[in-house]
Amino acid sequence: MGSCPAVEVEDDEYAKLVRRMNSPRIVIDNDVCEDATVVQVDYVHKHGILLELVQVLTDLNLIIKKAYITSDGSWFMDVFNVTDSEGYKLKDEKILNSLKGSLESNACFTTTLQSSLGILPSEDFTLIELIGNDRPGLLSEVCAVLRDLNCNVVKAELWTHNTRAAAVIQVTDETTHRAIKDRNHLSRIRDLLCNVLKGDSDLSRAKTIVSVGLTHSERRLHQMMFDDWGYEEDRDAEGPNKSRTQVTVTNCTERGYTVVTLWSKDRPKLLFDTLCALTDMKYLVFHGSVDASKSEAYQEYYIRHSDGHSVSSKAEQQRIIRCLKAAIERRTSEGLELELHTDDRIGLLSDITRVFREYGLCIRRAEISTDDGKALDTFHVSETSSNFVDAKTVDSIRTQIGQTVLRVKQNPGLSSKPYEEASACRFLFGYFLKVCSFQNFRLIHPES
Repeated sequence: MGSCPAVEVEDDEYAKLVRRMNSPRIVIDNDVCEDATVVQVDYVHKHGILLELVQVLTDLNLIIKKAYITSDGSWFMDVFNVTDSEGYKLKDEKILNSLKGSLESNACFTTTLQSSLGILPSEDFTLIELIGNDRPGLLSEVCAVLRDLNCNVVKAELWTHNTRAAAVIQVTDETTHRAIKDRNHLSRIRDLLCNVLKGDSDLSRAKTIVSVGLTHSERRLHQMMFDDWGYEEDRDAEGPNKSRTQVTVTNCTERGYTVVTLWSKDRPKLLFDTLCALTDMKYLVFHGSVDASKSEAYQEYYIRHSDGHSVSSKAEQQRIIRCLKAAIERRTSEGLELELHTDDRIGLLSDITRVFREYGLCIRRAEISTDDGKALDTFHVSETSSNFVDAKTVDSIRTQIGQTVLRVKQNPGLSSKPYEEASACRFLFGYFLKVCSFQNFRLIHPES
């Protein structure tokens, strides 16, 4: 009887020893690179951990200019050259401490992908997930239903791609300002929103999930649209819808890897979106190189399937290409970007989206957030038949909503240049595998 506690203590101490031996090593340096802060992370590899690392960086609104990933057996090293959103090195001690703390936290390295990115219980919010056919006015109809059901939208994100729309919405009860727990109320929310999604089109692919919880919205949207098979539409057709993202997939048979290379316009969170797709397809990245220091971004990855094999067929290669293009282009919104900043109130989102609908604008992407009584929303909008939005229409909308409340942020769709072939600037990362040169990445050599 007396020996059992001793065994438990011994097992517990052994577990602590294993954790200490396998704990990640984080080094942040502002001296080795002239125009970026260098973050180096060494860790024992497991599925999904690279995505978790990049998610930490993107959630802190850091811009990844370069990245380098390599493995030596089961031990991995990642190096990221990052800046703040304005393109400067990270000098604020609070930001640096927050970054290091987030990367070193037990949650980042010990939780599974499902628990860290899936739905977590919450007393504060009700979580609504929607996916269905996109159409003009869809978000306006969803917001009107939520308002009628006494739901206050606290945070939301909407993406559209390949004729499909997906949204993750956090709401509270208007009266209690807490999560809605009444089963009948939750059931009514689910049924009415499902009816809105179905509309008059094909009923089989509309889906609504209502639960009490929290989730990482962007990660969840990638998972939802991947599960929806939205990447299956052919995006390589000629014309205005021709994909601006170029992806190639080849096998490196002598080393048992599949090599994936991508060229696209650079933008924030590009690396995060790419890794979401590879993770959802259950591929592991063993080596990688990213260069987004200019207007175009180059990415190269040496991957294997989770079963240890490389890609075995042309069909699988084509699936990888389609999935990666879709993951990158979901966040690439052509059209006018409008930013709303005003005092929050019940029904605000419903009123704003109704105005857009009345003026014939389609919402291609939306980010909704509230903080301390303020609403900060971003909408990417276009006219039904074109990415162009008439200036008179924009002026009329701003007059109705408020010139100081709604402002034009930018229009990337009109200012972007046609995609240029980037084969001339292709990185030869395969050369690294032969010579193991680290000079281009200026790796940190911490004191032992």
